[in-house]
Amino acid sequence: MSTTIALSGTKKGVISVSKIDEPYGKGSHSVASIGISLVGNADEPEWKVHLPMDNLEDVIKALEAIK
Repeated sequence: MSTTIALSGTKKGVISVSKIDEPYGKGSHSVASIGISLVGNADEPEWKVHLPMDNLEDVIKALEAIK
């Protein structure tokens, strides 16, 4: 599953959010991948972060708190 969101304050920028299984090779744990592309290329973002799925709930709570 992958979601692309328009990046506020840019003309073409996007935020891409997806789940990646085995991102670092066979047996590695799944991560939530969040990418930012200022030129609108969700497949090759300029910035990205991989969040371990075990940390996802706490990260969502932290984001909700600053919302």
